Amino acid sequence: MDNFADRLIQDIRRKNSCVCVGLDPRLDLIPKEIIDQSKSPPDAIFNFNKAIIDIVKDDVVAVKPQSAFYELYLSDGVRSFFDTIDYAHRQGLLVIADVKRSDIGSTAEAYAEAYLKNSQADAITINPFLGMDSIEPFVKLAHEEAKGLFILLKTSNPGSEDFQSIVLKDGTRLYQVMAEKIALLGKRLLGKNGYSSIGAVVGATFPDQAKVIRKLLPNTVFLVPGYGRQGAKAEDLLSYFNPDCSGAIINASRSIIYPETKCRNWQDAIREATKEMKDQINKIRTQNTGFIPNAFGTVFCILVY
Repeated sequence: MDNFADRLIQDIRRKNSCVCVGLDPRLDLIPKEIIDQSKSPPDAIFNFNKAIIDIVKDDVVAVKPQSAFYELYLSDGVRSFFDTIDYAHRQGLLVIADVKRSDIGSTAEAYAEAYLKNSQADAITINPFLGMDSIEPFVKLAHEEAKGLFILLKTSNPGSEDFQSIVLKDGTRLYQVMAEKIALLGKRLLGKNGYSSIGAVVGATFPDQAKVIRKLLPNTVFLVPGYGRQGAKAEDLLSYFNPDCSGAIINASRSIIYPETKCRNWQDAIREATKEMKDQINKIRTQNTGFIPNAFGTVFCILVY
């Protein structure tokens, strides 16, 4: 199987899209018709997710189910989580399991095996706070299984400043030190397109910091949350991409799956919100980098200096 980053870049080019949809199901926001047709809350969640996947699959490269919304319903919810991963995978989408796992020793190995070997997820998010030895089991299995990792680096929440931006004695910030560690790890899983299967989570709400991080991580794919309801707009995203228009996928959850719109039905509303996000991001990339998509799914870039 191809390197995860290579598969991702291929889909970005083929679909002319760098959009990822977060599947964060909330029962109080799921359409009533889905609730009425379902046997239980986890069943409603799965049915809602299937509908979303069917609507967006041609315009997005990945979906990102967040495990907390499923674990809320215990074993049945977890089953819905993995059923969602399987369904999205069968529909040709890459799946990023947003599990933010971390631990040491055999516990980290168990987490890695659960999500990178025993599930259909193509990539997972992990937390580096416990140190490099906590990351190693995930890197090992990502290599063996041709899967991907997205390491939390500069997250989109305001509180990320509390620790991730701490200034060290030499004047650098903690996220810069972590970026350098990710760069070293990434060299071990480089694909033929020049990107590593070890990516980084870099929030869309911190574009100035993203400029610094991008210089440190030219071969790293950024998973960029924070677009839409968290406040980030398309024009905030330029610093997350490399000059050749590549290197980032932009995630939106609430603004896609619970859109504010005047459409006649929720299916059309989701379809409209997805296409609008895709078009807005591509427009910004076109205006600022000379990004030119063609009808055959190939991306050409005319660099503007």
